[in-house]
Amino acid sequence: MKKSIYSLSIIAMIIAPFIGDFVINYANIFNEFSQDYMVFWDLRLPRVFLAFFCGAVLSLSGLVFQTIFKNALITPYTLGVASGSTLFTALFIIFLPSYVYVLGGFLGAFFTILLLFFISNRINKNSILAQTNSFLLVGIALSFFYSACLMLLFTVSNFEENYSIVRYTLGSLDIVGFNYVFPVAVVSLLLLRFVYAYKHEITLMLTSNENAFLKGVEVKKVNFILLLAVSFCVGVCISFTGPIGFIGLVVPHIVKIIYKKSAYKLFWPVFFFGGVFLVVCDFISRNLIESSTLPIGVVTAFIGAPFFIYLIVRRSYK
Repeated sequence: MKKSIYSLSIIAMIIAPFIGDFVINYANIFNEFSQDYMVFWDLRLPRVFLAFFCGAVLSLSGLVFQTIFKNALITPYTLGVASGSTLFTALFIIFLPSYVYVLGGFLGAFFTILLLFFISNRINKNSILAQTNSFLLVGIALSFFYSACLMLLFTVSNFEENYSIVRYTLGSLDIVGFNYVFPVAVVSLLLLRFVYAYKHEITLMLTSNENAFLKGVEVKKVNFILLLAVSFCVGVCISFTGPIGFIGLVVPHIVKIIYKKSAYKLFWPVFFFGGVFLVVCDFISRNLIESSTLPIGVVTAFIGAPFFIYLIVRRSYK
């Protein structure tokens, strides 16, 4: 069954760039002067790769966050990284040329990470659990603060700027060429390698922080490094695509249902199927409505929100 799931996923990845509202003449995809060549190599194929690597980062980040906070409902956006990225992007859209908004998204995410660690390191230093909870609470508070600031920006911006901000908040994989794909691909592969380097510590922390500490793991240090690295990678991704919700929540749980294995053995399946999940969602967003493309965040929310409710209900009966 597991092999068939992998096979179907690979087939979906291969088929995705060939199907869309524009019917490609496959005989012309290697003719660089044809429209078919441009659509396939400059639009669809980069979009599929961007979707795969972005989905992989978000899903693997969700697994790491859920391990650190011992909470199955945590997502990579819980700490306010997405809200910070959105706020700074809105600032760049309103006050700077629109073509530099990607830089705003990255700066917002990075600033939020630094602010989180600056605040959390000054409180509850003697308790691992208290520091982790403080980190989470500070992130939630920052999210609300950023949202309030964003609403203020909506009131001072014009209609065109409002539209650009809303499109960013819904997520978008609309790119031309591979310029945006390479940094996201590099970040995703580095994250996978980094998480594997800490597989022993993550496996021990899944039982309890106290058990990991007794086994010689510097839990606070490891938590700090993992959160910093994962948040940085998430920030890089959403600076290019905008915040795409629910992937970090849905995919880890689906994979855990299919693969009942140790934590470190789930890293690659979560990474791979997270990428495939977003590729499939993007395929739906491109082909569901013939005249236009649905924002990718809308599709993931339609799938993720019911699953989120299911998780809450299921937890309440345990």
